[in-house]
Amino acid sequence: MNKLKSISEVSKILELSDPKTNKPLNHTLRYWEKEFKIIQPKKINNRRYYSSDQVEIIKMIKFLLKNKGLTISGVKKILNYGVNKLDAYDSHSLKAEYYKKNLKVKSKLLLEKINNIKKYGKKNSS
Repeated sequence: MNKLKSISEVSKILELSDPKTNKPLNHTLRYWEKEFKIIQPKKINNRRYYSSDQVEIIKMIKFLLKNKGLTISGVKKILNYGVNKLDAYDSHSLKAEYYKKNLKVKSKLLLEKINNIKKYGKKNSS
């Protein structure tokens, strides 16, 4: 089953939060929703919920805007032409670079979990 995520959960996944208050910047997602017609969350009781496919699209949009420095119109062109679907096998492509960054983040999280397990195990063994 495809679990839906709330707008705040998606903001946390994308690390879109105010650095001072740590509150999720949901307005950014609502703005992107207006700009990119491809983002269409389900609205239940006037609340937005995103599927995992939608979250992946939003991750790609954030990557292109924030990491690659593209403009909104530039990202729209890429999404409209389906470039992100066509260049997955080119090691210098946008999607390949996105996957590399995504893999690095996941690897770092996994390494942190392993280190926490090691620490936890050491504390209990003494």
